[in-house]
Amino acid sequence: MTALERRSSVSLALIFALRMLGLFLVLPVFAIEARHYPGGDDPALVGLAMGIYGLTQACLQLPLGMASDRFGRKRIIVLGLLVFAVGSFWAAGADSLMGLLWGRAFQGAGAVSAAVTALLADQTRDVVRTKAMALIGGGIALMFALALVLAPLLASQIGLGGLFGLTGALALCGVAIVVWWVPPEPVQHQEAARGRLVDVWQHPALLRLNLGVFALHTVQMAMWVAVPALLVQAGLAKGLHWQVYLPAVLVSFLFLGGLFALERRGHLRAALLGAIALVLLVQVGLGWMAASVQMPSLWVLGGLLLVFFCGFNALEASQPSLVSRMAPAQMRGAALGVYNTLQSLGLFAGGVLGGVLLKGGGAALLFTVTTVLTLLWLLWTWPLRLVGRVPE
Repeated sequence: MTALERRSSVSLALIFALRMLGLFLVLPVFAIEARHYPGGDDPALVGLAMGIYGLTQACLQLPLGMASDRFGRKRIIVLGLLVFAVGSFWAAGADSLMGLLWGRAFQGAGAVSAAVTALLADQTRDVVRTKAMALIGGGIALMFALALVLAPLLASQIGLGGLFGLTGALALCGVAIVVWWVPPEPVQHQEAARGRLVDVWQHPALLRLNLGVFALHTVQMAMWVAVPALLVQAGLAKGLHWQVYLPAVLVSFLFLGGLFALERRGHLRAALLGAIALVLLVQVGLGWMAASVQMPSLWVLGGLLLVFFCGFNALEASQPSLVSRMAPAQMRGAALGVYNTLQSLGLFAGGVLGGVLLKGGGAALLFTVTTVLTLLWLLWTWPLRLVGRVPE
């Protein structure tokens, strides 16, 4: 990477990390702490307050991605982070569950993922873009593990309102990074091309990648509905789950070196398919473990989660990198907007699907369905040909 590419990659990855840390800090304790608010005795309303963020984010990823094509990436990123901060402070001051719900909805309206990844694509060469995207994906995974450690401790000291206030402060730090650290965006002569969204949806390779990220996050979210219970059955108390998650996330970063080596040799398609195969292997293993009458092995569970994070991190790095390469520069924001929209919808679908399957047939049924879904995803992606500026 050049100095400019390193600066851009680190600064934009930090924006993602700060934003996601705030979100992840709330999730492990939201359902418990929300019960203390008026209206918190309604589980359906609590679930809606948790999930409304993903819904508003899914609705606005595409419009804000397209807006970044027309009005500039940094302007849209700053606007989105300010909206996210307003939603966070709204939730921090809420005195009822409905107040929390509206705050979460405003948080989701600050949907800047497409604009951030588009700006990173603008400022990096094709040959290093997967590495740059890996910084974002790895940072998100690390923030998830870190939040599992910090959330219970912080919630006991500052409460749910304090966590939302901290989330808003982290978003404002992100604004400062955009203004003073992120390099200026390159000047582009953009055309207001009609049919831009039609072009994105009709692009065969982009369609495979877009449906792929939907499958990935559907499977991931459904997994986490059942995995904590398996860890408890294996003898690990809920407050100690970070002792499995954090090492698995950290060790999985070493796997990314192999991904970069394959990319340099022109085998990114093989790496992509291999990462999907790893996710499939994990679903098969978790399904076998859930169906077994024996107590789950903590070591086997830890090994499966390590394999999952290896595949997940590789996919989080390679898929948006490929989308940014295949999409023409003037519609990159729109293409990544579609990609991030389906990512958000996958999170929403996975939570709903996981809850329904777990309630209706237990963890064995849940992992059977995620296995079938991942297998279909692998078969759907297999014909992918890396067209455009991507080497075969």
